[in-house]
Amino acid sequence: MAESSTDTTQPRLYTDIAPWWPLLSSPDDYAEEAEFYRQCLFKAGRPPLRTVLELGSGGGNNASHLKTHFELTLVDVAPAMLRVSRNLNPECEHIHGDMREVRLGRGFDAVFVHDAVDYMTTEADLGRAIETAWMHCRPGGAALFCPTYVRETFRPETSHGGHDRMLRSMRYLEWTRDPDPNDTSIVTDFAYILSDAAGIRVEYDRHVLGLFPRATWVALLAKQGFLVTLKQFKPSGEAPAPPVCDTFVCARPESAT
Repeated sequence: MAESSTDTTQPRLYTDIAPWWPLLSSPDDYAEEAEFYRQCLFKAGRPPLRTVLELGSGGGNNASHLKTHFELTLVDVAPAMLRVSRNLNPECEHIHGDMREVRLGRGFDAVFVHDAVDYMTTEADLGRAIETAWMHCRPGGAALFCPTYVRETFRPETSHGGHDRMLRSMRYLEWTRDPDPNDTSIVTDFAYILSDAAGIRVEYDRHVLGLFPRATWVALLAKQGFLVTLKQFKPSGEAPAPPVCDTFVCARPESAT
């Protein structure tokens, strides 16, 4: 998929606005949750746990912490985000691919799927992403799926943030809501305020995300063959109440084929 400012197949954050990603989401913000994911993988998988495939690796913020502990292969569907990640994680292998269909022809000790799985908006697509993880997870290995929301925990919300770096700054407003509670998708709209030597401009972006009940997640994972444990990540130091994110910790049985 070629990068283009007119590419409508992906949100703009992953195409023409991708170079601004480090100003929206700093790697430092990921240290606590990356450690949580590391512990989950070690507890779920059979040692040694050395090679990890991340599906939907984005700008590489989680990888910037996990690469200290694992040999990482990073797969993402957006070439512009892979470029961002290569700058941050030059020692990691980067591969362009879609988590629903990529096949690398080799197994890994663990497979990690962070919030890029949010972009699976149908059960069929979610099942295909789970199948990809299964196909790349060795028997005795672990897989981790970390959606931002499940149906039981979703609440409409608005947030904001941004960072400064050198001569560039970004501030954003993020608005997440569920226009139709009867379907399996929600919508996040972004307003980006971008400041650089050329001045200040405002850009708009829409993300359509999937939303499924826990029971759907567990059923699809179990159907594939994974043994599933539900854990929850609750970040510290936020007020008034930090969000709780469901994490599906999966083990592929030794006898699986």
